[in-house]
Amino acid sequence: MKNIKLIEVPSEIGAGTRGASLGIDAIKIAALDFMSNFFVHFPSEKIESENQLLFEPIQSPYAKRINGVVSICEKISKAVNDAVKNNFFPVVISGDHSNAAGTIAGLKMAKPKSKLGVVWIDAHADLHTPYTTPSGNMHGMPLSASIAEDNKDFKVHDLDEKTEKLWNQLKNIGKISPKILPEDIVFISLRDFEKEEKHVIEKHGIKVFSTNEVRRNGVEIIYRKAIRYLSDCTDIYVSFDVDSLDSSISRGTGTPVSNGLREREAEDLISKFMQHRKICCFEITEVNPTLDKENLMAEIAFNILQRSVNTLMMN
Repeated sequence: MKNIKLIEVPSEIGAGTRGASLGIDAIKIAALDFMSNFFVHFPSEKIESENQLLFEPIQSPYAKRINGVVSICEKISKAVNDAVKNNFFPVVISGDHSNAAGTIAGLKMAKPKSKLGVVWIDAHADLHTPYTTPSGNMHGMPLSASIAEDNKDFKVHDLDEKTEKLWNQLKNIGKISPKILPEDIVFISLRDFEKEEKHVIEKHGIKVFSTNEVRRNGVEIIYRKAIRYLSDCTDIYVSFDVDSLDSSISRGTGTPVSNGLREREAEDLISKFMQHRKICCFEITEVNPTLDKENLMAEIAFNILQRSVNTLMMN
C-alpha cells in the first residue's frame, strides 16, 4: 500500500485570472458536502504562498511575478523531494499549473538518475517561454522550464537581465536541467495552443492524444498506448489540469476550452494510470471557485482526486 502525502500549494501567481488559490479550500468544502473525511486521513503539508505579489506592480511583463514563481517552485521541490525520500507518494493539490515546475524538480531531485515521464492532461501545452508568451502568465510555461526550452526560434520578446536570470534559475532548480526530455511527455486532451508551442511539439515530436482519440478508442487503449510510449521511463508523473474537461463542466477554471473530456472519461483515465507501478506522483490543479456556480468544478475535482487516491491505496 502506498503512503500518501498531500502537498497543498495555494498559489495563483502564475495564473491570469484571480481565484485559483482558493481552489484547495473549495475542494475541501466539496469533501465536506460529500460527508467525506478524505482530508483527515492523510498527512499533509501546506506550502506558503507568494500571493502578496498580486498586490504589487508587475516587474517582468513577459514572465509575470517570476520571482515569486521561482520561490514557490523551490519550496514545492523541497517538499516533494522530502516526501519521496521518506517513502511517501506525493499528491499535489495546487492553485495554478506553474507550480508543476516545482513538482517535477522535486521528483527529479529525489531520484536524479531516474528517467521521468510526464502525462500532461490539459487543454493547453504550457510550452511557452518568456521569449514567446502572448500573456506573460507563468502557468503557460512549466513544461518548457522542465525541458529547458527557450524556443528562441520563435522569439517575440527581448528580456531584461533580471527576467532572464530568474528564468534560468527556474530551469535550474535542483541543479538539474533539463529535468525531463520532450520525448518523455504525453499530452492528453490538448486542444488550445499557439504556433510557438506547436513548433516545440513538432520539433521534438511530442506525443499527443486528442479528446477525439480518447473518445474513439476508449480510455483503456489510450492508457495502454501512453504507458507503452513511456516504457523507457523509470517513473511517471501525472499532472491533471481541470481545464482538460469540457467547458460545459469546467466553468470553475481560468481558461475553459470546448471539446474536452467528460468527467467520467477523466476519472477512468486517471484511475487507470494510478494502477501502474511506475506512477510516482499525481497533481491536480487550476480549480477556481470564483468563476464557478455552486462549487461544481471543485466537486468534480474531488471525485477524481478521491477515486485516484483510493486506486493508489488498493495497489
